[in-house]
Amino acid sequence: MRIATYNVEWFSNLFDEDGTPLADDAWSGRHDVKRHEQLTALAIVFTALDADAVMIIEAPDSHRRRDGVAALEAFAAEFGLRTRTALMGFVNDTQQEIALLYDPDVLTAEHDPKGDITGKRGSGDAPRFDGVFEIDLDIDTQLDRVRWSKPPLELALETATGTRFRMIGVHAKSKAPHGARGKAAIMRAAIANRRKQLAQCIWLRQRIDHHLAEGDPLIVLGDFNDGPGLDEYEKLFGRSGVEIVAGLNGEIPMYDPHAAAATSRHIGALNATARFWMADEERWMQVLLDYIMVSPDLREKGPRWRIWHPFDDPGCYRVPELREALLTASDHFPVTLDIAL
Repeated sequence: MRIATYNVEWFSNLFDEDGTPLADDAWSGRHDVKRHEQLTALAIVFTALDADAVMIIEAPDSHRRRDGVAALEAFAAEFGLRTRTALMGFVNDTQQEIALLYDPDVLTAEHDPKGDITGKRGSGDAPRFDGVFEIDLDIDTQLDRVRWSKPPLELALETATGTRFRMIGVHAKSKAPHGARGKAAIMRAAIANRRKQLAQCIWLRQRIDHHLAEGDPLIVLGDFNDGPGLDEYEKLFGRSGVEIVAGLNGEIPMYDPHAAAATSRHIGALNATARFWMADEERWMQVLLDYIMVSPDLREKGPRWRIWHPFDDPGCYRVPELREALLTASDHFPVTLDIAL
């Protein structure tokens, strides 16, 4: 079985209010890319992935007037994808949903959130992901209340052969100081965002611990907007959010080989799952943001990971159509996990 995570930049812009794909000459949300170009590129990438399930980060918007599930299923139908059934959990107001697009002949899936429903009062013990988490973020003995702007998608899945497992799709808070002006304001925003990102990862790790205690086979995947050594503020907090989720402080580990490599290196080449243009420096910056972490029982099955990077992966580079599609479709590249389930 192949499971993928893929952050699709401004996927929502490619559909009308009824969820119909807009394969026209209007601009997409991506720089210098038309909507029909991004749709075609995405179709090429999804077809090449040939995954049984894809956790889509920044999936089409879903609210009272728009149906992100209908949009994804229309996209799958338009391009003949076997991952033709979509599922969302708690929707948000950021135009960037988390959704699973999967092959119903291979898997069944349901949104199955765990944890207490907190309302506004909050809880310090793994509340439901649409609730409020209480934690002392700035060590002032006062509890801060943290919410997910994009609540993780928590799923119960079963294969056609009867194997049951859990999956959590994640889009953690960005640490970028968006909107801040001036060095002092940028620093304050960056530190505040990192605190919130770390709090989300602590919350997520609590949920992971609950699942592992129950013996649930578990896959946690998505865009963590973080990784070891990504910014200078990490030293203030001791470790990255990815290290917290992976359980590198003595907890039962969740394993991803790219995360493991990043935490063990202080210099040298690292894997990358995203590529951003740095206009002020006129160069590309490559970063590792996307992960697929597995519980120990699943790691024992000998899974294989792959980052579909158009330049770093020989299989992607050798196929010009796929290489160009990966560059056109999004600023992130898919990550896949091949595992016997």
